[in-house]
Amino acid sequence: MHSFTELVDRCAAFTLNALREANDRTIEGLQTSGSTSLVKTLQMVQLQKAIFAVGMFSIFEANLQQGLSCSNGFSEAKKILEDEGEQELKECFDNLCLAVNVLKHGRGRSYDALVAKAKSLPFRIKLPDESFFFERDVSEVLTLVEVNDTFVQHCGKVISDVSRVIRRVRP
Repeated sequence: MHSFTELVDRCAAFTLNALREANDRTIEGLQTSGSTSLVKTLQMVQLQKAIFAVGMFSIFEANLQQGLSCSNGFSEAKKILEDEGEQELKECFDNLCLAVNVLKHGRGRSYDALVAKAKSLPFRIKLPDESFFFERDVSEVLTLVEVNDTFVQHCGKVISDVSRVIRRVRP
């Protein structure tokens, strides 16, 4: 069986490509029609990216729990990163864990933690005084984290990097 990280990279590429094609076809259709169903399709594409990112991280946690024989895979992974001096990677991983929590639960402690460091994040969060990421963008969905292709690819890269460190320490 192939490793989770290899499969998740392929899933991300496949999913993003399929969503890009659907998005492009829909934008082409909008050139001649302002149909509500076309607008809803653009929103569906954006929402699917958020669902994919949340799912990717949730399944990664399950894999960590099984592979590390623990009840909290993310905490154990962060401890390993800390012990190995992988501070920058640990911070990236922690930020993505917070972002996924915000996607799942909305405003709360994770959101507040991200707001406090919003300027240093490699992705955008909607600040408390913002209503939209891009006003008049009909594809935008109600999320507090901007989930675009770059965000999904960043999730995959961090999962791969964290996995590589863990495999080095606990083969």
